Amino acid sequence: MKQLAPTRIAEALPPEKLLETSQLGLIRGGIACMHDIPTVQQYVAYENQHERRRWVLRMLANRASMLRELEIEPETED
Repeated sequence: MKQLAPTRIAEALPPEKLLETSQLGLIRGGIACMHDIPTVQQYVAYENQHERRRWVLRMLANRASMLRELEIEPETED
């Protein structure tokens, strides 16, 4: 299983700060910095409790899907 660095986005930019904006570029950049499913889930929960914007939830779902694919990707020896 491929391991990624722990996500620090939640410390630097918690859900209430990242998701209070409606600027696509800022939200997209923050989501790209999420490297584990629990972090994505934390932001999904916040968005569901507050604005419930479909486009934000879709981006978070896409990120979670990509992370799941990385988790099951077979390791290759270099």
